[in-house]
Amino acid sequence: MIRPKTEAEIALMREPCAIVRDCLAFVGERVKAGMTTKEVDELVYSFITASGAEPSCLGYYGYPASACVSVNEVVVHGIPDDRVLEEGDIVSVDLCAYKNGFHGDGARTFRIGKVSEEKDKLVRVAEECFFRAIDGLKAGTPLYDIGYRVQKHAESNGFSVIRSYTGHGIGREMHEDPAVPNVGRAGTGPRLEANTVLCIEPMIAAGGWRVGIAADGWTAYTLDGKSAAHYENTVLIREDGVEILTL
Repeated sequence: MIRPKTEAEIALMREPCAIVRDCLAFVGERVKAGMTTKEVDELVYSFITASGAEPSCLGYYGYPASACVSVNEVVVHGIPDDRVLEEGDIVSVDLCAYKNGFHGDGARTFRIGKVSEEKDKLVRVAEECFFRAIDGLKAGTPLYDIGYRVQKHAESNGFSVIRSYTGHGIGREMHEDPAVPNVGRAGTGPRLEANTVLCIEPMIAAGGWRVGIAADGWTAYTLDGKSAAHYENTVLIREDGVEILTL
């Protein structure tokens, strides 16, 4: 069931969302070639805990880290380890913070040094897909308009949309109703109410959209080995538009 938030709940959500925003900026300024993905995760853990929050991902259904750190062909849920980031990689960092009884969630894909034209465009288009998705979004918008807009922009740029994973509602739980697909038919789905809070997170790939899951049970990778990019924000829907809580 989709449950809009009260103004009091929204006020409590602002702080964990701001921590997510600032943590992503903090990581983005520091991530570089030669770092391991585990070192990236350590940055996330240190920042979130120093902010008086908890990393929501740590221990979530047994997940062993504070962030999902996904390199190149890894779409989402990459477990941080000793993999070294190299010049030309792209790396998505997906993190959540828990404070005041609520969660905030966001993701960015960072370029490591100079990347190929294809990877550069992929990262840019993933971010553009998010902003296309929220253009005109407000109370009364059908839910699947979001995925329609993501899919249209990604495919018009020659990329595919990952279908196995979706965005989601968020609040006292990290994942709440509704699921927010990145594909869809315009004009369909439940009409969103004011004060609904969603995580909108385009995940797009340079090749096909099919994914496999590694033996660790978490790491999702493109079956064709092509790179993927991920961009996410927590968004508050209002009567006349949206507020991005993690920007």
